Amino acid sequence: MRLLFIRHGDPDYEKDSVTEKGAREVELLADRLAHEEIAAFYLSPLGRAQVTAQATLSRLGRAGITCDWLREFDGTVTDPQTGEKRIFWDFLPSFLEEYPALYSLDGWQSVPFVRGSDVPRKYAEVCRGLDGVLAAHGYERQGRHYAAVHPNRGTLVFFCHFGVTCVMLSHLFSLSPVPLLQHFAAAPSSVTAVYSEERREGVAQFRCASFGDVSHLYAAKEPPSFSARFCETFDSDERHD
Repeated sequence: MRLLFIRHGDPDYEKDSVTEKGAREVELLADRLAHEEIAAFYLSPLGRAQVTAQATLSRLGRAGITCDWLREFDGTVTDPQTGEKRIFWDFLPSFLEEYPALYSLDGWQSVPFVRGSDVPRKYAEVCRGLDGVLAAHGYERQGRHYAAVHPNRGTLVFFCHFGVTCVMLSHLFSLSPVPLLQHFAAAPSSVTAVYSEERREGVAQFRCASFGDVSHLYAAKEPPSFSARFCETFDSDERHD
């Protein structure tokens, strides 16, 4: 089985849609997907993901299934240093150095400011949602692997967001989500491809073949959006916070 996790086009967060550039990106993405054999489409309910999906779905004459758990991951924690509520990602390196357990699969949810927040509950909701979809397509979660009950080479497409994609990948790979959220960046309209591997009959795991691929943009000479990244050097006018 192949899973394609697609981030929405360049976002207009104020309108929960895509920008003019984003509209170009999603059409180029639709060009890329137009000749794919896709078993099913799953969509975030948020507008920017819906607009992105519609460009492909209308081209193919298909419909997708909207899942509330695919919305952008919005779990919040109370910052122990400031007492302020904040989204559970994009911590500064100096902060992370004080909480090394955040990088541990078995320890990240036990960090006090995480344990007392809504993050574990929302993380579990995403994991249940993903496992429900995979079970419906033949792969059932068993511990840290999947039983290949009905193994197949079908492709599932998820039109969603960067944060929730990192959460899903962390579940598939049995990792803490923190290193993915902190050290990876997926540009708008990018495609992350994950394949199942059944090296022993009936036992499957998933492996990432490509992360944040924007070759459809480069092929059309459309530059990727900067969104999801921070300043490359501190003296630049790129995003700092």
